[in-house]
Parts: sequence; C-alpha cells; structure tokens
Amino acid sequence: MKKLLLFLSLLLSVSLFLSGCGEKKTQETKTGGKLTVYTTVYPLQFFTQQIGGDAVKVETIYPPGADEHTFEPTQQDMMKLADADLFIYVGLGLEGFVEKTKESLKNEKVTFLAAGDAIQFEENAKENKAVGSEHAADETKGHTEEELAHDETGKSADEEHVHAHGDIDPHVWLDPVYSMQMAEMIKDELIKQMPEKEEQFIKNYNTLSLKLAQIDDKFADIGKNAKDKKILVSHAAFGYWEKRYGIEQISIAGLSTSSEPSQKDLAGVIDTAKAHHLKYIFFEQNVSSKLTETVQKEIGADALTLHNLSTLTAKDLKNNEDYYTLMQHNIDVLKKALLK
Repeated sequence: MKKLLLFLSLLLSVSLFLSGCGEKKTQETKTGGKLTVYTTVYPLQFFTQQIGGDAVKVETIYPPGADEHTFEPTQQDMMKLADADLFIYVGLGLEGFVEKTKESLKNEKVTFLAAGDAIQFEENAKENKAVGSEHAADETKGHTEEELAHDETGKSADEEHVHAHGDIDPHVWLDPVYSMQMAEMIKDELIKQMPEKEEQFIKNYNTLSLKLAQIDDKFADIGKNAKDKKILVSHAAFGYWEKRYGIEQISIAGLSTSSEPSQKDLAGVIDTAKAHHLKYIFFEQNVSSKLTETVQKEIGADALTLHNLSTLTAKDLKNNEDYYTLMQHNIDVLKKALLK
C-alpha cells in the first residue's frame, strides 16, 4: 500500500512538473522571446518599432493601401490578434471593429491599448468646425438669404457627416506633438510588459521624441512663412495642422473618406478654391476620389499627393519609406504649394 501511495505521489509530481513546463512552453511559443504586438494605423506600428527595438515583433493588421475608416478584420486577422501580447489602436471613434474584437478575444491574454487616450487635446482641437468644415464660411458667398437662413437653423450636409463620424478628428498621428504623447503611452505599456527593458525603451523613446520635435519645427516654419495657408484636400485628414500651424484645409469629403459632400458643399469648395486662386489640389496615397478629380478639372489645379500615413502602399514598402520620410514628403509638397 505504501509503495502504491509513493508511486501515485511520484506520478502526480511528474504530471505537475510537465504541466508547468507545458504552460511555460506555450507562453514562450506565443512571444518567441519577444513581445508580439499588432497595431492599426501605420504610425502606431512605427512608434512601437522605434521604442521596442529588438525586444518586440510588431505588425499592422492593415494590408498595404487599406482605408483606415472602412477596414474590417478577417478571420485570419483575428487569429493573429489572438496570439498577440498587445494590440495598439487609436480609438477616438476611428476603428469601429475594436469593441467586437475585444468581445471575441475576451478569453485570450491580449492587452488592448487605445493610444489616442494619451492625448491632451488643446482648446478647440476636438471641434469639428476647426478640422472638418473649414470652407463653411466661404460657402456663404454667392448664396441667397434664404439659403443662409437655412444654414443658420439647420446643419449642413458636411456637419451631418462630421457628427456621424464622431466629435473628435481621429487623424492625430499627423500632429507630431500628439504623436509624442501617443508614443509615450506606448513606451509606458512596453515597460509594463517588459520591465527588464525599461532603460532601453526610455532611451529609444527619447530619440523618437526628438525627431518628432524636429518635424514639428519644420511644419511650424511653413506656417510662419506662408502667406495664404489654405490647402485643398480630398478628405478632412489634416485638420490638426490648422490648429497648430495655421495650415487650413479645404476638404472635399469629411473626416471619413466615405462622407461625400452634397452638391451644395461641392460647389462651395469649388468657389472657395477659385476665390483663393489655389493652384494645387492634394490627393492621398490610399484614397481614390472621382470627386477630387472633378474638382481638379473644374478649377484647373495641378495634382500633388499628401500622405495621410494611415497605411503604407506597396510602393512605400518597396521604397523603404517610414514615418520620417513620409512626413518629410508632406513638408516638401506643402512648401511647393504654399511657399512658391
């Protein structure tokens, strides 16, 4: 009997030992010695790479050229997220699929991080009037008193689609200062996940923050030296540049690429562009807009491309573009449009 009890005790000990090894093996397989991170928009991927260095494996779930406003994850994407340690997204109403994803992955050990929650918005920065319907005041020119009275008592089509998207412009990664704040939150979360790498993460964050500050300075120089600071864009992704640098967007579509203007709004855009003698119209790398092409032909403007950085294109990947090079591209085309 004693021999049987001894045997059972030994068997139990071995089983517990193997079970522990199995759990450890599962965790090691999941991370591969690195923190596995997925993100939504490209800048979050870039910031995480820059801060985490060789301690993280980070990818975006967006395929090249995807539209950040309409993307929905596939079953394969969900399987990837289930194996992640950390999923970083913007929040602020941008990624409509996140809440469903949280529910689907509630039994998985995945940390969800809304980087947009880190932002300390400046006064009026969240107001859509400042970032999504800049041409509204100019549209009043040439309209009848009856039309203006209607505008004062009701909402324009542009205001309607802005509020449908939410009260906050989610394109915060195009503001270098807000990007610093999101990057700091990412740094803090990486330290929480891998405290032994704290010194490395802080050092890398400081390097990133310095480069973002340099980008901020370059945008500020454009705002300081440009006389007419209006730019005509395909959709309202660049509103934070107005608040910080005075570069005012006249947008054809609203905060979402799917928010198309009414005929009245479109006429207002064209009138404003002509009134300010705008020579350039800005397309985006992942937005195909026939309306933008229509406006271009109507006003006889030359086409330039602003990169909204939400996703990289296949061409961007081939050319090894990154956040720094693409923001420099934006700076260069803004100089061409506003300083020459």
